Amino acid sequence: MENGLIKWGFQGNEELNTASAITVRGVREMIMGNLNEADHRPIIPLGHGDPSVFPCFRITTIAEDAIVDAIRSAEFNCYAPTVGILPARSQAIEVVLTVLARPGSNILVPRPGYPFYEARALFSHLEVRHYDLLPEKGWEVDLDGLEALADDKTVAMVIVNPGNPCGNVFTFDHLKKIVGSLKSYLNITADPATFTQGALPQILEKTTEEFFSRTINIIRGAADICYDRLKEIPCIACPHKPEGSMFVMVKLNLSLLEGIHDDMEFCMKLAKEESVVVLPGSKLAQLALKVIIFLSGTAVGLKNWLRITFAVAPSSLEDGLGRIKSFSLRHAKKK
Repeated sequence: MENGLIKWGFQGNEELNTASAITVRGVREMIMGNLNEADHRPIIPLGHGDPSVFPCFRITTIAEDAIVDAIRSAEFNCYAPTVGILPARSQAIEVVLTVLARPGSNILVPRPGYPFYEARALFSHLEVRHYDLLPEKGWEVDLDGLEALADDKTVAMVIVNPGNPCGNVFTFDHLKKIVGSLKSYLNITADPATFTQGALPQILEKTTEEFFSRTINIIRGAADICYDRLKEIPCIACPHKPEGSMFVMVKLNLSLLEGIHDDMEFCMKLAKEESVVVLPGSKLAQLALKVIIFLSGTAVGLKNWLRITFAVAPSSLEDGLGRIKSFSLRHAKKK
């Protein structure tokens, strides 16, 4: 080479590139890329999961001051003594799956669920086995199917409760049944940023009950708006009213729509025509074929379902759901 330099032999890791595409953020960015810049209406982000950008969900100044005080004290600039909560869910998943990975081992992951588990399992050479959540039973675990999936190579089962993306909350009785089905395979893991731990006593002591009540009422009202408005859209069925997390899964009836063939196409056209972002339940719709091959041809979520978040300001939620209704009526098959 020129100047006598040796050619750099670095090559990209195809498996890592594949894994990075199988994420909520990766799919959301694909859809965001289809937004129409000429549409000057505000973008309604019903595909994210972070309500903190909206003023109505802002934390109290008490919590902000507690975090600042904990950092300035320099008393928590260290590792937690033994156990806590990792500062980021992705990092926690990476740590846990890396520790659990063994040759030939597998983990049980819910379907629909959070796709980063599949992405990280792919990197760690863990087999992912999906157990089903049943929409007709309020998204409870299919216990019969669960027992058939587990074997002596099962190292863990992922339980998401309250449910993301379904918005369900398991009853205590159902949780006991899950544990009873797989006592030998469960791993319960937790590990927090120490400054957050240090701030908690002040946050819990000084935050008023009024703040929690107000926030819960906003979320409860948003859940009601979401469920009621979705029932007004003929091509969308919402089998279960959200109870816990800030998400809901809804099913598309594509037979009622013209020129839309799957959930990804619905999301892409909705973004372009209405500046509303929701996520496709399949997560892998229209991604590169190599991704599907790596995942043994199975979709991470549910084909032709949508994940919608109601963690937005109520006025934005009303606007966004109204646009989804207009979009659906505009694309409805003519009778």
